[in-house]
Amino acid sequence: MTDLKHFGKTLVIAPHPDDEVLGCGGTIARLADAGQAVIAAIMTKGQEPAYSRAFVEQVAGEAVTAHKILGTTELRHLDLPAAALDTLPAAQINAHFSDLICEIQPDTLFVPFIGDIHLDHQLSFLGALVAARPRSLTAPKRIYAYETLSETNWFSPGITPAFVPNVFIDISATLDRKLEAFSAFQSQVKAFPDERSLIAIESLARVRGASVFRGAAEAFMLVREIG
Repeated sequence: MTDLKHFGKTLVIAPHPDDEVLGCGGTIARLADAGQAVIAAIMTKGQEPAYSRAFVEQVAGEAVTAHKILGTTELRHLDLPAAALDTLPAAQINAHFSDLICEIQPDTLFVPFIGDIHLDHQLSFLGALVAARPRSLTAPKRIYAYETLSETNWFSPGITPAFVPNVFIDISATLDRKLEAFSAFQSQVKAFPDERSLIAIESLARVRGASVFRGAAEAFMLVREIG
């Protein structure tokens, strides 16, 4: 198992709190264990009246706890409107991503998958890719799209983009931390057979791992890599 040090500074884009844990929590923990800088950026925040202030504060606190468990170097909140990114001009969304990526200058970038059913996920993918265009030597050297349970698999196979992973990262040693981190999101954990149950999350990791003869893995689609 490689130490992932070649990933360098890593930025993980999360449309909402918990997406990054579902998609690459085990990888975040592995990078942290390798001494790599990992910054997680949560793009949106619930706005009243759709989300109560108490609920928003609860979720923000849960995210802090989850990232302490994973060992994330830094957690950022951009506070764009949750479930309403489509109400903002594209130029405004892209500017937030451009400022973020320009400031951090990550070597590796993780983004949600363009085929996710949630518009916030789709727009986060597009905004991140616009910001990460290889127009300078500081552009991210590698970009991966991750899968999110109950988002990536809920669109229409054969009609909308399909998640067909071609990169697998072994999380056998960090799966327990991923599950513990998601457990911190008490507002989001559901009972099985809901997909956002601990059983479902572990099951997906085991299936992804078994497909490459590992105990557990997270799967990604490589968007671009610059050698």
